[in-house]
Amino acid sequence: MRKAANPEYPLTVYYAFKQSESEEDDDDDKNVNTVIASTGWETMLEGLIKAGFTITGTLPMRTELSNRTIASGSNALASSIVLVCRPRPENAPSTTRRQFLNELKRELPEALKNLQQGNIAPVDLAQASIGPGMAIFSRYTKVLDADGSPMRIRTALQLINQMLDEFLTEQEGEFDADTRWALTWFEQNQFNEGLYGDAETLSKAKNTSVQGLVNGGILTAKSGKVRLLRRDELPDNWNPATDTRTSDWETTQYLIRTLDQKGETGAATMLSQLGDRGEIARDLAYRLYNICDRKSWTQEAIAYNSLVISWAEISRLAVETKPEPVQRELF
Repeated sequence: MRKAANPEYPLTVYYAFKQSESEEDDDDDKNVNTVIASTGWETMLEGLIKAGFTITGTLPMRTELSNRTIASGSNALASSIVLVCRPRPENAPSTTRRQFLNELKRELPEALKNLQQGNIAPVDLAQASIGPGMAIFSRYTKVLDADGSPMRIRTALQLINQMLDEFLTEQEGEFDADTRWALTWFEQNQFNEGLYGDAETLSKAKNTSVQGLVNGGILTAKSGKVRLLRRDELPDNWNPATDTRTSDWETTQYLIRTLDQKGETGAATMLSQLGDRGEIARDLAYRLYNICDRKSWTQEAIAYNSLVISWAEISRLAVETKPEPVQRELF
């Protein structure tokens, strides 16, 4: 296959996960099935690289019937993946683990940002990130670990996934102080109660305050306990134009609730009222999905995934519904 491949044209390989690779029936089977999926995926990648191909892209796809439970709003892996490959030059060099990591840090964040701007579903981001990551790994004949042995595909995938986590964590710098507090608290407690003292300590580290968070409409505090407000507890009469303490966390939760209740048109109307900060909600949804996925909070993960996959249409409708500025008369 390598000899017949034309370097001018990419080769595409279709990889379909078996049912046991993409579904987990219970906690006891989860680790077993993850190993099955991981082994099959690694074997495919290793075979292509050993055959002399550079992997330049991975495109997650879904091919199951839409009425399957796992295909409807699921945060499981995509059911199939298309790999885009090109023949690796015969004189390609080898490299070291350190150099591979340096190139990942330099190139992967921009690729991930492009994926986000393309509104790729958070559920597919990890699989899609393999493409640009493996493009770096497979451009070399081999990547040598510190002991001189060739790096395993599994290790490379772990490093790519680690870089994805770092990228999403670093995006927290874009968020306001209340949102950074809410992210950390959510990761620890979700929407459950926690101790007031812990919340106060965290608020000092995040340059905010518990009372400020309560005033901002995202937290309830009573009897020595605090809790993030669930979306169904948020006031119905919220107006971002008159809210004096609007956080990225708050706007994201309202957008999700509005999308659920009023569809993309309703969410677009709200987005048009949010101004420049509205776009931050998409980045926050990626981060929140990542947390929920790691914590196995499936239902909450679905909410953030749904916002992102609807974002392109919401943004389009928001432009159409944005009110035209009114020109005031001088006299």
